[in-house]
Amino acid sequence: MWMYLGLLAALFLGLHNLCKKHAVQGNEVFPVLFGTIASGFLVLLPFYIMSIFYPDYTKEIGFYITSIPLKTHGFIFIKSMIMAASWVLAYQALKFLPITIVAPIRSAGPFFTFIGAILIYNEQPTFLQWIGFFLIIFSVILYSRVGKKEGIIFKKNKWIFAIIGATFLGASSGLYDKFLIQSLMLNPQTLQFWFCFYTVLILLVILAITWFPYSEKRKAFKFRYTIIGVGILLQAADYFYFKALQDPEALIMLLSAIKRSQLIIAVVIGGIIFKEKNKRKKLVPLAGIMIGVFLILYTTRF
Repeated sequence: MWMYLGLLAALFLGLHNLCKKHAVQGNEVFPVLFGTIASGFLVLLPFYIMSIFYPDYTKEIGFYITSIPLKTHGFIFIKSMIMAASWVLAYQALKFLPITIVAPIRSAGPFFTFIGAILIYNEQPTFLQWIGFFLIIFSVILYSRVGKKEGIIFKKNKWIFAIIGATFLGASSGLYDKFLIQSLMLNPQTLQFWFCFYTVLILLVILAITWFPYSEKRKAFKFRYTIIGVGILLQAADYFYFKALQDPEALIMLLSAIKRSQLIIAVVIGGIIFKEKNKRKKLVPLAGIMIGVFLILYTTRF
């Protein structure tokens, strides 16, 4: 069941990426990011209020947000800082790079998660999973060749380094999620609510320095309904992902790989919607990534 929950998370993440690309086009990155996280927080806020005044009903529908000690708040705040940094880098990169380049580089997340899962959680991959792992990395390298044809030189483009940094931080957060869910026994909605709360506070500080004082930047900001869509879709994806992690048999390195199936939506549908170049050539390394995901995912059954 945890694998299927991971696939549901991937579906919502793929749709989330399409909305995100539309939201940041020609727009200020930080207010867009704040709007998406704030939208997700507002979706969760009624459940927090209901958990205080109608705890029995909220438990019955499975969305009860539990009380947690101060120490646990500290652990969640660390996750908020990691993901805030990751999103700032990712949104900046997405603003200046094609989604058909950004999405595949983000797909290299399993590389970092795979290593972390082995070193930290002692998860043991099979021979075929190793092949799948390196196939994903090789396919991402192929994307760099396609990127050069669009004038994107990977070694000299700072936004490429930004998306790589975002990918590393995102993978680190994924490893940290397993600790929060399985070791601290947090339920998905509790983690999501407080994570959004602290991330909103962090982004408010960033906006107070980089955006609020500048009237020109405020006037240049364009509100789009996809900003709200990004926040709602992200919360849906995170909910299914955290539900999958609640299963003690769930392997974080496999969940991370399963989430890469969002690439089908990002590269194929996104390439058509945003009319990006070299879509056919990008299908070859995309196929390599998907085969790698398949090997990592399904060899656990053999």
